[in-house]
Amino acid sequence: MYITCLDMEGVLVPEIWIAFAEASGIPELRRTTRDEPDYDKLMRWRLGILKEHGLGLKEIQATIAKIDPLPGAKEFLDELRSFTQVIILSDTFEEFAMPLMKKLGYPTIFCNSLEVAPGGEITGFRMRCEQSKLTTVKALQSIGYDTIAAGDSYNDLGMIQASKAGFLFKSTPQIKADHPELPAYEEFGDLLSAIKGAMD
Repeated sequence: MYITCLDMEGVLVPEIWIAFAEASGIPELRRTTRDEPDYDKLMRWRLGILKEHGLGLKEIQATIAKIDPLPGAKEFLDELRSFTQVIILSDTFEEFAMPLMKKLGYPTIFCNSLEVAPGGEITGFRMRCEQSKLTTVKALQSIGYDTIAAGDSYNDLGMIQASKAGFLFKSTPQIKADHPELPAYEEFGDLLSAIKGAMD
């Protein structure tokens, strides 16, 4: 019995923070988990920049409303879900993800949540659990599932390496160079074939 675990940003949808960096004209916000392996440090830094510029949840959600899934992502997910269970494991937040899940046909997503003040300022964040992607994959394995995982960033490596089969998808040259043992793909069709092959 297999469950496929996928990262969201950079794999199925564009990076939310990069889109917001462009919309807000704040280039520092382009930094993502592809650049900074320590997610807690990255998020605290982001919240500091938002506070400095007086930006909150409303402004970020306005940008997210204009983001569409990557070309082919919805079709890829639909086909994948026709032969295996799929869970999206993301370090993003429910408040960011839900409009994007609608555009992807409401797949299951496990993510985190934000702490938002009445005025809309993002004051903090609550992570679902420590090392949420790896922890979730291990929990699924503990109840009898074999996991297959794919992602693009440093925070995906744990779940990819712990799974029966794991793939890099649309990753960075640096991560691919650091992990030559992990098959790396750029096209949804190739990833779909690899996942099917891993289940045979």
